[in-house]
Amino acid sequence: MLVDVGIIGGTGIGDRLLKLGGTPLAVPTSAGILKGRLLFHEGVSVFLIGRHSAGHKVPPHHVNFRAMALGMKQLGVKGCLATAAVGSLRRDWPAGTMVACSDFLDLTYRNLTLFDREVVHRDFTDPFGPRSRKAILASAADLGNTVLPEGVYLGANGPRYETPVEIDLYKNFKADLVGMTASSEAILMREAEVDYACLAIVTNLAAGISDEPLSHEEVVDEMNRSGERAVNILLAAAKKLAVLP
Repeated sequence: MLVDVGIIGGTGIGDRLLKLGGTPLAVPTSAGILKGRLLFHEGVSVFLIGRHSAGHKVPPHHVNFRAMALGMKQLGVKGCLATAAVGSLRRDWPAGTMVACSDFLDLTYRNLTLFDREVVHRDFTDPFGPRSRKAILASAADLGNTVLPEGVYLGANGPRYETPVEIDLYKNFKADLVGMTASSEAILMREAEVDYACLAIVTNLAAGISDEPLSHEEVVDEMNRSGERAVNILLAAAKKLAVLP
């Protein structure tokens, strides 16, 4: 079975995607079964995944990133679009800012790869998929939404939030955003030769930059405010990707 596009919904988006309906679909892979919903949206077949499962039950360090990448490859998607709730390392990027990530630093130390038994070296000159990034940016513009075209995502392992000293260090690394999932997905999707892009949604200023303690509740609150816009952008981007050769 071939599917046009895959969409991975992160915090606050995964449940929204699954509420769109569709048919349950389980994709067996060598890394486990990838479960999601197959939705036909305006003539486009879309495989919807809740990164943290329904009800936000799976923590970031236990997400089966390998199964997601292998499943997307098996389905033959033309691109995979994802959202990520992130902390901002920049005061000029407050909550509600959306960014099409352009580069990443992976400090999760998860050591994820699809190539444990063979020597394969993938190129990461363009760390996020060019076609999928362009589709996100063009769709946002069509819908009248502002999505910043560049931003460096730093992946931390979680599930805890970062300390102020860690955030200060990350700023010296030229990171703009911090999260716990997108760098892992970007690595494995590239290894699986799946064009992957991430729409990052700022939910808070990072520790030491924010004047308040961090909480998951503020993340959920911002995603409730920004979630509908994000889903509309992803569905529009899926339509653009589906018509590409």
